[in-house]
Amino acid sequence: MTGPAVTTELLDGATHEQVVRCADARTGLVAYVAIHSTALGAALGGTRYQPYLSEAEALADALRLSRAMSYKNAVAGLPHGGGKAVIIGDPAHRTPALLHAYGRFIESLGGRYVTAADAGTQVADMDEIGQVCRWVTGRSVARGGCGDSSVLTAFGVFQGMRAAAAARWGLPTLNGRHVGVCGVGKVGSHLVVHLLDDGARVTVTDIDTAAVARVLAAHPQVTAVADADALVRSDLDVYAPCALGGALTDDVVGALSAEIVCGAANNQLGHPGVAAMLADRGVLYAPDFVVNAGGVIQVADELRGYSAERARALAAGIFETTRDLLALAAERDVLPVHAADEMAETRMAAGPWAGALFPGLAAAPDASG
Repeated sequence: MTGPAVTTELLDGATHEQVVRCADARTGLVAYVAIHSTALGAALGGTRYQPYLSEAEALADALRLSRAMSYKNAVAGLPHGGGKAVIIGDPAHRTPALLHAYGRFIESLGGRYVTAADAGTQVADMDEIGQVCRWVTGRSVARGGCGDSSVLTAFGVFQGMRAAAAARWGLPTLNGRHVGVCGVGKVGSHLVVHLLDDGARVTVTDIDTAAVARVLAAHPQVTAVADADALVRSDLDVYAPCALGGALTDDVVGALSAEIVCGAANNQLGHPGVAAMLADRGVLYAPDFVVNAGGVIQVADELRGYSAERARALAAGIFETTRDLLALAAERDVLPVHAADEMAETRMAAGPWAGALFPGLAAAPDASG
């Protein structure tokens, strides 16, 4: 792997408050924690565990994802800034010792960063990290946590999709619409259920054929195609990218038949120009960091004593947020993603707790400990 010398180049132009490299020779841990902003409170964002090809690739992912978390948390009205962590390696080879070493690094940050599960990590990992670290959420219900955050992530995406459907077709429903879900892991499989319950026709794909098989076994009315390319080229009304980022490339936009793109994946735009390309083709793009905030709303609620009813009610608000955002973008004749950026930046500039859904936390102990 490329060593930490790559950091100077990658950090050029970055607006992050703090970036930490974590290494523990005994367990083999190599990780990066990127804190983009604490303007609204302690940075909150998940830990991703992936077999990155280099440290440079891992750090770039942490920088990109942490910035997106700042914007996501701000638009969601949470009293949190944005952060993200990445652990380099095969998550199948994780050990309690490695997770404990990682947890001690997070603890050493004194509460500036609060972690949760993300791609490659699970609720059980948060329980393990929580043995040595106070700054962890998304733990199991048995440990006093909120459990699997993919439940409300999918629910929030569905609410955002309903709002997009209302903006495009006049009614907040997917009834009778053909929705293609790319990626049916934890979030995508829950989203399929919401779509079917709403009367949508659903086609899925995933590089994990076992995940597709599980969805088809549970829902025989769902159809599947071989890969993402075939799904994009299908006769869809809505395309839902629910795997890893960068799904919306020039080629995908050129082939896309759907009128709406709304999915759970982070950082869906392959490059900034893709948003304009989608608009030029008449495709309504619901910004990912707006619609996929249900999971972070869920784990944030754990920090004040988790209430499933309260968290679900807050995640349901993604419908109104998306509806208002799309209306604002149409009124101003700007791209939805630019309107969402402006909303987030305005809230961050206003300072701590401004517009927070959880104003009671303002009176809680300072996020730094």
